[in-house]
Amino acid sequence: MRKTFVLAVAVVALTGCGMLPSTTGGGGQEKQGGTQAAQTENAPPETTVPTAPPAEQQTAPPQGDKVIASRETKAEGTDGPTKVRVEITGLLRQGKTATLNWTITGLEGSFNVHNGMGGGVFDYTVSGVSLIDPVNAKRYRVARNGTDDKAECVCSGTQGEFLEKDESASLYAVFAAPPADVTKVNIEMPQIGVFTDVPIS
Repeated sequence: MRKTFVLAVAVVALTGCGMLPSTTGGGGQEKQGGTQAAQTENAPPETTVPTAPPAEQQTAPPQGDKVIASRETKAEGTDGPTKVRVEITGLLRQGKTATLNWTITGLEGSFNVHNGMGGGVFDYTVSGVSLIDPVNAKRYRVARNGTDDKAECVCSGTQGEFLEKDESASLYAVFAAPPADVTKVNIEMPQIGVFTDVPIS
């Protein structure tokens, strides 16, 4: 009897060249400089194709206790702009993949995580988050568990996730790992903006 095995792979591509539409941060996004933006837009496609973690992984991997980057900013809330704090608690390289962990805390009003960090209007995940390697001018999109248009991101789902004041949500996303000699990357999050020089451990 002939058996066929299908290996699920995650495909990572640049903005404009990948499976996801281009996303831009809203709310509190800070400009990172025209030169870097132009480099990431014109960079060649990333060819690393990591093996995705098992599809049954539904919860975020354990996070570290140490906050390695944080910022407070205005983001789109349920009733208009609201203030949130984002704390990155880990960016861990494991073989060909890198896992990003972070926490979002509402500081006022109600923040809509549910429809604010995905790659599209009806994408209730954090798939709009990306890593930017400023040295090699490459953008890394969230890994997916397949190659067709139904492939799901290897990341947190945010279905029904709304944060009131002082409420927090722990989130994660898996990416293809940048080259070993890259020790820091920039992290772009829709609505939140860009974190610069975040160390990879």
